[in-house]
Amino acid sequence: MSTTYADKTASATGKYVGRAVDRVDGPAKTTGEARFAAEYPYPGLAYAALVHATIPRGRLTAVDTAAALAVRGVIDVLTHENAPPMKPAPKVSFLDLSTLVSGTPVNYLATDEVHWNGQPVAVVVAETPETARYAASLVRPAYEELPAAVDFAAEEGNAVPQKGNLISEAAADKGDAPAALATAAHSVDLTFSTPPHHHNAIEPHATTAVWDGDRLTVHEAAQNIAWTRRHLAQRFGVPEKGVRVLSPYVGGGFGGKGSVWAGTLLAVLAARATGRPVRLALTREGVYHTVGGRTPSTQRVALGSDADGRLTALIHTSVSRTGRAGGMGEPITAGTRHLYASPNIHLRQNVVQLDLLANTFMRAPGESIGTFAVESAMDELACELGLDPIELRLRNEPDRDPVGGQRLAHRRLREAYALGAERFGWSTRDPRPGVMRDGRWLVGMGVATAYHPSMRMPANVTVRLGADGTVVVRCGLQEMGMGTATVQAQIAADELGVPLESVRFEYGDSDLPSGPGAGGSAQTASAAAGVLDACDKLRRTLLGLARRVPGSPLRGVRPEDLEARDGGLYHAGRGQTYAEILAAAGRGHVEAESRAGMLGFMVRTLRERRQWVRAATGAQFCEVRVDPDTMEVRVSRWLGVFDVGTVINARTAASQLRGGIVMGIGMALSEQTLIDHRDGRIVNASLSEYHVPVHADIPRIDVQWLNEPDSTMPLGLRGIGEVSITGAAAAVANAVRHATGRRVLDLPITLDKLMG
Repeated sequence: MSTTYADKTASATGKYVGRAVDRVDGPAKTTGEARFAAEYPYPGLAYAALVHATIPRGRLTAVDTAAALAVRGVIDVLTHENAPPMKPAPKVSFLDLSTLVSGTPVNYLATDEVHWNGQPVAVVVAETPETARYAASLVRPAYEELPAAVDFAAEEGNAVPQKGNLISEAAADKGDAPAALATAAHSVDLTFSTPPHHHNAIEPHATTAVWDGDRLTVHEAAQNIAWTRRHLAQRFGVPEKGVRVLSPYVGGGFGGKGSVWAGTLLAVLAARATGRPVRLALTREGVYHTVGGRTPSTQRVALGSDADGRLTALIHTSVSRTGRAGGMGEPITAGTRHLYASPNIHLRQNVVQLDLLANTFMRAPGESIGTFAVESAMDELACELGLDPIELRLRNEPDRDPVGGQRLAHRRLREAYALGAERFGWSTRDPRPGVMRDGRWLVGMGVATAYHPSMRMPANVTVRLGADGTVVVRCGLQEMGMGTATVQAQIAADELGVPLESVRFEYGDSDLPSGPGAGGSAQTASAAAGVLDACDKLRRTLLGLARRVPGSPLRGVRPEDLEARDGGLYHAGRGQTYAEILAAAGRGHVEAESRAGMLGFMVRTLRERRQWVRAATGAQFCEVRVDPDTMEVRVSRWLGVFDVGTVINARTAASQLRGGIVMGIGMALSEQTLIDHRDGRIVNASLSEYHVPVHADIPRIDVQWLNEPDSTMPLGLRGIGEVSITGAAAAVANAVRHATGRRVLDLPITLDKLMG
């Protein structure tokens, strides 16, 4: 039988679940009490700085460190000639998902090979960070340069088919899409491109590493504490239990902190080599050089339909890139396979290797840039048909998964579009392009569908209830500012019927029960499953203790008939408080544990993928104003309506959804990583030249959700961290098309692309 959580969906109306509760970590962060990875003091702390390669491919012939070593306060300069060895990175295996945490397989300072412009080739360790940075500028590497491929557009023709894996399939065929396209009554066939992107979290990557014999303590900005711990143990040849990773506060990540990159490894290596605690805090430019970003892409989307707008052909193909030294192909067509009903579907993903830093996860990898292309193409087909863009989408809304035929676990896109159209005033939109105005500004309105799969990873959780009524929930997960600790405390408070202020959630430490990574919008649901299970076990244990007491009103009561409220267990209006139960049992506390193994996760994942398709979805509504003379684009209104299951915390959910939309607006209008095609150098590696949106760029963003539980997920919830970036860039592009009559196929939508 399939596992469902229908019996837990009623908790969505609990005392705390669903409320707009302030984040429990808010006071620590706003008062400066919270310490991040680069803020932990240690006696004798030294500081490290990196020396970066200036060629895209080749070999080191020499590294002149004399001038750096002569600087007062320099402790050592580590190169491939004198650094202690690290073990190679493990090969990626989907039987051991922790192997996915390797940013690249490069064995830093154990090789003379250079794989990309910016690769660390030396580490300077000094008494102060200023000294380390200055001395690093004096290190002089010499190279034998080799031919390199760094121009994505020039190398696109060398792409090869991307391999699928357990998590994501790279190809799909249903019917004969090319033939159906050729005979379609109406069709569009468009080629899109998206540039590379970088994460730019508010906290740059930083590591503080301390060795005590063979025991290692690392303060790290990490999105996956458990996998980071295992990786460091493997690379430095020490037992996993001898490594402790502490990451109680992470200043944003968006996927960039989901892997172990050079800065972390070289901080640990420098600490081992010098025998000193070492801190390595990357500069903003250093993050660009050593932490992967989002791949560029080219995409073809071809759609064919009958005269009524029902799709007869859907073709979506893509080319993305990886580094020759690491990275994974982007699942660009992953969302397309689930979005629209069509009897003929052709999906392909291709990949080309370049001599650049490995690409990595970035908010909604695949779906974010894939939905830009397919949702822009749907809008263009609506223009071709003379059909309302929302109506076109609704006519092609599937009843079952379009490719695999599985049931759709919970999909309320029709309701999201209906609510959004009403709230946004869609009926006031004149469908003719370029005719709506506000004074001299051209006004455009666009829509797009948001889509991101809902996943769940293994999570181990313990819950401890004290006789004084306090509850301690423990799980080694990460808090990156999305409210994870708060929502898990809300769930535990409702499940045990105790005041929220009596619940303490401990996290951010690898010595705690192993938690899920903060990625794939899976952490909240994963941890929630563990909290629910542990609380259920705790209630059963308490019931067992109560039954031993003569005259207990809970004798003979079944566990499923219990109600946890007011700090106790009750049935039919009678019961006992936890304090009474524990006092009668002579216990000071009671504890329960939920354990989830990787094997069970793999089996469950494969079984559920055959049964149904689960995803968070939404309808993005965007209004833009475009200056007809300069073609400046300003986003003036936004509404996102999302089907994300149960919302645990209304305040943190709204913040997450708005944050994704802001990133989507940046993707649409300004963000791009620029690479010099001569030498592979990133030329805008700073926040002054890589243009993320600022407050002046963003209007008030209205977000709504249907709040209908998904009975196949814990508490009926789905992930919300990534769905709101999907479809966002397309909604902007579609609004610009409506305002100007011009379809921009290449992101970002800059002035030159509208003025030509």
